[in-house]
Amino acid sequence: MKHSFKYQGKFLTELGSTIINPEFAYHTYGEFNPEKNNIIWICHAYTANSDAADWWDSMVGEGKFYDPTHYFIVCVNYLGSCYGSTGPMSINPETGIPWYRSFPDITVRDMVKGLDLIRQHLGIEKIHTIIGGSIGGFQALEWSIINPSLFTHTVLIACSVKTNPWAIALNESQRMSIAADPTFEQDIPGGGTNGLKAARTIALLSYRNGKAYNLTQAESNEEVVTNFKASSYQRYQGEKLVKRFDAYTYFLLTKVLDSHNIARKRAGFAEVLKTIKAKTLVISITSDILFPPEEQAYMASLIPGAILKTIASDFGHDGFLIESELLSKLLSNFYQT
Repeated sequence: MKHSFKYQGKFLTELGSTIINPEFAYHTYGEFNPEKNNIIWICHAYTANSDAADWWDSMVGEGKFYDPTHYFIVCVNYLGSCYGSTGPMSINPETGIPWYRSFPDITVRDMVKGLDLIRQHLGIEKIHTIIGGSIGGFQALEWSIINPSLFTHTVLIACSVKTNPWAIALNESQRMSIAADPTFEQDIPGGGTNGLKAARTIALLSYRNGKAYNLTQAESNEEVVTNFKASSYQRYQGEKLVKRFDAYTYFLLTKVLDSHNIARKRAGFAEVLKTIKAKTLVISITSDILFPPEEQAYMASLIPGAILKTIASDFGHDGFLIESELLSKLLSNFYQT
């Protein structure tokens, strides 16, 4: 079920900006058990939304691994997104028009601050499992550091302690693509749409990899000289995204990704990670070129008692969304140990 929560007051961001009365969209599935210890909190990835049963339907739903007949499941559309929570396309109360490019820069920690507002609103004092992949993993990691006693289990998938230069470079190329669209600077609905299409195709190359493309986009006709399957696939994915997302939100979120670093304004990585109290499972994907397995191995080595597992997949970073059977087995074993 979809819900909305409006925070009454000033939301102070990590970088010193103020957002007045931010709103948050979130979904819940199932019911609390009498002990209120059956809560699964899912942190969604980049362009996803709070309806985890939709975008992660292989894992969430009746008969699936996270079954709402057994769990109370929460997923919040994070601050800065465009699926009901306050972000660049929301109305700025000081101007009466959408924020567009003037929306303040935010960080993963601000996203987590928003998640915690929903936790308090729901009266949740303990979370059985927090789980997330990619930027969802960034949120799960940060929250496990900020409030280590809140979680019994933490599951971190295809993420890292900080965003690497390769990922930052990819994000900069995407921002350049959006900014090259002259409509982006007009701050209008639909501004930057063509740039967003191009940016999405850049991102897809890092979400998958050469092997995945070669497996799924190969030509069966050796006479083809134009309009290749790979080309039409890229165009299709760009068109598909702009039907549900906007360039202003996308541009902002690439900057959020870039700024992720758990050591910022704290001690070093080892000192920060050793504060995590939850039983932790770290999962890498063998073919992930965005946040490669060595980054999860490093993270797991510094979290007390963390278990490191790897999913063998040809589908790169997106493997955590695709390899549900393998992921379910890892989670089942994790809960039983």
